[in-house]
Amino acid sequence: MGQKCNPLGFRLGVTKEWRAFWFAPKKDIPKILLEDLMIRSKIDELGRDVAVSSTEIYRKGEQVRVLIFSARPGVLIGKGGANIERIRNEIQEIIGNKKLDIKVVEIKKPELSAKLQAEFIADRIEKRASYKRAMKQTIARAMKAGAKGIKVQCSGRLEGAEIARTEWFKEGRVPLQTLTADIDYAYVPAVTKFGVIGVRVWIYRGEIPVRRFNKEHLEV
Repeated sequence: MGQKCNPLGFRLGVTKEWRAFWFAPKKDIPKILLEDLMIRSKIDELGRDVAVSSTEIYRKGEQVRVLIFSARPGVLIGKGGANIERIRNEIQEIIGNKKLDIKVVEIKKPELSAKLQAEFIADRIEKRASYKRAMKQTIARAMKAGAKGIKVQCSGRLEGAEIARTEWFKEGRVPLQTLTADIDYAYVPAVTKFGVIGVRVWIYRGEIPVRRFNKEHLEV
């Protein structure tokens, strides 16, 4: 097997859960899926300053619940709740008359979030800082925060080189083929005047036990 499979999709149903929780008739799925994509797009438009790690969407009947995981909940909510109220109004326009509930959840250890670390590296590259230094800083922070292993990769015209190349650094273990491994993965593009540089981060946070059915409780 190559390493072409998304580590999150590879573990769905085993140790990872979906980031959207709902069930709908077949004819309604395209509309709801488009709504979900638009909601995520609106949250991504807030920029990297709000440090959003992930978004979960729960639907039940005419109720929509959006959980936003952020390392800077104060910045996301804004002064007097101005920012979150604006986001609420924009999402309400997307979902129409459905009842909306938005909750902001603080991330205790942003150093173990692959998306936030990839955004940090991309931000440093866009500001013309050394990509090697940014990658090594990220690795040091993650290992200090308790990660079992981390791999960081940058691809593209690094430092404006004529020929694109890929460089990566790794520390600790990153068992990509182990289904029980808790691996957080993210890809973030860094847009520079030389072109787009792709930043990928894999963080191994330990083992997760697989849920098993108890045969005694199964009905025959």
